[in-house]
Amino acid sequence: MQLNYRDQLMLLKDILSEHESECCGSVAEYEQLERLIRSLMANAEVNDQLKQSLETIYTYCQNGKNSSDITNFIASHQGQLTQWLEDINALS
Repeated sequence: MQLNYRDQLMLLKDILSEHESECCGSVAEYEQLERLIRSLMANAEVNDQLKQSLETIYTYCQNGKNSSDITNFIASHQGQLTQWLEDINALS
């Protein structure tokens, strides 16, 4: 079953919120975020401002999944996670 645009945004927000609140994650979550972002970037419903945030989140995912200490990596991005969640809520 393929997720629609709103479902994809909700899943994206859920995973980012978990990273923000629990300061933990996994390589599998980063890979799932990458797939979600690639799908959203190809969606005509996504405006240019949101695409800019998605590109930044995608880079975060790439760096996070290659990090030797994911917990510290997430902790060092707390401010960005908060900002991305605010951007997604405002721009979607």
